[in-house]
Amino acid sequence: MTVTFATSPDRYRHWTLEVDGAVATVTLRVDEHGGLVPGYELKMNSYDLGVDIELYDLVQRLRFEHPEVGAVVLTGGLDRMFCAGANIRMLAQSTHAWKVNFCKFTNETRNGMEDATEHSGQTWIAALNGSAAGGGYELALACDQIVLVDDGSSAVSLPEVPLLGVLPGTGGLTRVVDKRHVRRDRADVFATRAEGFRGRAAVEWGLVDAAVPRNAMNAEVARRAEEAAAASGRPASGAGVVLTPLDRKDEGDVITYPYLSARIDRPRHRVEITVSGPHDAPPPDPAAQGAGYWPLAVTRALDDLILHLRTNEPDLGIWVLRAAGEHDRVLAYDAQSREPGWFLNEVRHYYKRTLKRLDVTSRSLIAVIEPGSAFAGLLAELALAADRQYMLEGVYEDRDDDATPATIVLTPSNDGHFPMGNGLSRLQSRFWGNDADLDAVLARQGAPLDAVAALELGLVTMALDDIDFEEELRIAFEERASLSPDALTGMEANHRFAGPETLETKIFGRLTAWQNWIFVRPNASGPDGALRRYGTGRKGDFDLGRV
Repeated sequence: MTVTFATSPDRYRHWTLEVDGAVATVTLRVDEHGGLVPGYELKMNSYDLGVDIELYDLVQRLRFEHPEVGAVVLTGGLDRMFCAGANIRMLAQSTHAWKVNFCKFTNETRNGMEDATEHSGQTWIAALNGSAAGGGYELALACDQIVLVDDGSSAVSLPEVPLLGVLPGTGGLTRVVDKRHVRRDRADVFATRAEGFRGRAAVEWGLVDAAVPRNAMNAEVARRAEEAAAASGRPASGAGVVLTPLDRKDEGDVITYPYLSARIDRPRHRVEITVSGPHDAPPPDPAAQGAGYWPLAVTRALDDLILHLRTNEPDLGIWVLRAAGEHDRVLAYDAQSREPGWFLNEVRHYYKRTLKRLDVTSRSLIAVIEPGSAFAGLLAELALAADRQYMLEGVYEDRDDDATPATIVLTPSNDGHFPMGNGLSRLQSRFWGNDADLDAVLARQGAPLDAVAALELGLVTMALDDIDFEEELRIAFEERASLSPDALTGMEANHRFAGPETLETKIFGRLTAWQNWIFVRPNASGPDGALRRYGTGRKGDFDLGRV
């Protein structure tokens, strides 16, 4: 089946949104029979990829369509049950690739909630009206505050290790110690205690911020939401920007959007992705242009394409990145993107999150820079995100005589406006440990850098003339396509994130690597593994040897 990530509130099956002034309430009431694929029921507010696709859409719409909202209350719609986490039978029947991509997308959505709290002034508050287990508690952990009903039975727990032989796949272990600062020994006890903790004990251990009786729950959550909204810097009034349906056309092996195209070459396991620059100068009022505003339109298209290719086209292991257009127009939008205002702030952070999604995608990324390229400012980030950059020196001699040699232009946007998951700019990551090289590059901001200059500064992998360029590309693509995708994924992930570890790099590096491995171990996924036996009354039959 082909998974689509496009949805809208009128199509939601699992979520409802209510907005009351500066406070929005998001309620999870999962349709048991609304699974994305057949074979399981989503009981006890458990979720699958379809539930999370709706949540991702909802998070985005809150940021763009509701500038007045400064606090978001997340709660459950079932009696005494907030969320039971990822559906176990869905995981048990899914392929390894499906499980891994499901966990990755879910993590990215949780990170988006945290990003909204940190950068958009929309503080997320979890109102746990009942038990939150596994991914349900991880959903709460993505919020800034957690309030648990204290009714003697409702608990928070991460039962994956004792019950399923796997890890909490959406960052639970990391967020407990790195975000909530739960002591290591207590975190160890918590993660191996299937029943979790209730009430006062959950507060004492730092697993929740408050536990209140059911008759005081609404008042306590409302108080916290009003305080958060009052502290928000979002505008108290004004129209939002509606995220209208994407204009996407699928024509065989060609996918097009207004400013983006993807051409698939299946025999070569490759897709050629071209981002196009704007047609006009920036508008005086970007928000008035709505979803058609060029940086937002490009970002939405790129986001959708990444998700589509990542989920539905696993055999396309090489993504070739190109940018076409006029530097001056791209640079004009780039300068505007750094101006103040809630809408430009949202566009900037959305582009940041989409680039991060590209960073953690397990595909080989190759940037091709040639005449007509527009790798300038914010679009230069695409080239910097690539594993390699190939730049043509001069022009193609057998083509248009009027062609101008390609250049790269860096701006302040490339100096930290779109940080990676490690907290560094892509330039800082590229030149990690080589401060003099980084300073030399930053000193050339605003200057068009031709192939010779780009190579000398270390901005491209190779700069080749017309005689060798296409042949060198062909060899590089063929070599890449012949290598083990598993080894390439591990290699690329290690190289992309130089420097310090952060919450995000731990989730997408350390956690994902271990979860990847655990998912293919027989203790979890084998015929007698815990995932297969869950719900049968029989425990998993574990090989007790440590590897």
